[in-house]
Amino acid sequence: MEEKFNLETYGWDDFFARAFAPYEREGFEAGRVLLQHNRIYALYTASGETVAETTGRLRFNARGADDLPAVGDWVAVRRNAEGKAQIHEVLPRKSKFSRKAAGRETEEQIVAANVDTVFLVTGLDNDFNPRRIERYLIMAWESGAQPVVVLNKSDLVEDAEEKRAEIELVAPGASVVALSAKRGEGVEQLLPYIGRGQTVALMGSSGVGKSTIVNRLLGSEVQRTQDVRLSDARGRHTTTHRELFVLEGGGLILDTPGMRELQLLVSEKGLRETFEDIEEVASECRFSDCRHENEPGCAVREALETGSLDAERYANYRKMQAEMRHAATLVDQRKAQEEKTRVKRIHRAFNRKPDKRR
Repeated sequence: MEEKFNLETYGWDDFFARAFAPYEREGFEAGRVLLQHNRIYALYTASGETVAETTGRLRFNARGADDLPAVGDWVAVRRNAEGKAQIHEVLPRKSKFSRKAAGRETEEQIVAANVDTVFLVTGLDNDFNPRRIERYLIMAWESGAQPVVVLNKSDLVEDAEEKRAEIELVAPGASVVALSAKRGEGVEQLLPYIGRGQTVALMGSSGVGKSTIVNRLLGSEVQRTQDVRLSDARGRHTTTHRELFVLEGGGLILDTPGMRELQLLVSEKGLRETFEDIEEVASECRFSDCRHENEPGCAVREALETGSLDAERYANYRKMQAEMRHAATLVDQRKAQEEKTRVKRIHRAFNRKPDKRR
């Protein structure tokens, strides 16, 4: 008798059940992507793990990489005549953690899909950088997942609590925890976020200890780790792909490769949530279109002068604003070019039609 697996263990809920209903009536099977390698996907399904490929139609109709399956996605699967599983559709996402793909002007790269909580991991050693954490927070809030800042390697510093308090000031609305994954100290603080059917993704730079945290939570060495290079106190990059793991208690953990850089997409919600304190101060300016330069009655300039607003944090806020404006311009240019190409294609097709009046 074929063994059946409980989809709820893998994060299935009413949201996905409603989206899948039309496909279920047509005989499709639901699966969740746990691993991707090029066009090959490993899936969790009700009958166990299986390997699948996307159909040619799905790839042809995809407007970009974000229309194709990503790790964490739920998909509609059907077996072909040879018994091979094929992914026909990607179900709507509850959340997605995205960044601008390296080397592309406006291409979106989905790092993780359908995540409930994002652990933003950074080291308390030489990797500690509040400005980088702000950048990660922007994308976390934009994703729709709840961010938790995880300060790892507390065993290497004497001021872990002071640094934790510093990050609390730049991460309004997010929990901040300090721990030592290598020693196993404080890891239990993460368990409440990984209940049955809940999905947690770990994000951060290379060498911050994400894989060590995953191993601690899973209770086994499923992810290979390497020691930190003594020359620069940075870990060696070990995770080379995104993969979804199931905890014994039913929660899921998605480990990701270290990101050397996190290029931002247009993320107005993420910017607003991350810099909520600055947005509140700006709302007190005399003019609604204040540029916070030399305008009279500028609450932001006053807060900077009195020191109630951190100058470095504000500078990073302006930098992120400028980066997003540039990204928005590129998106508009791409859309205009796509529309121009579409119109030309229609005209060519029309001109190729024979004139029946002749």
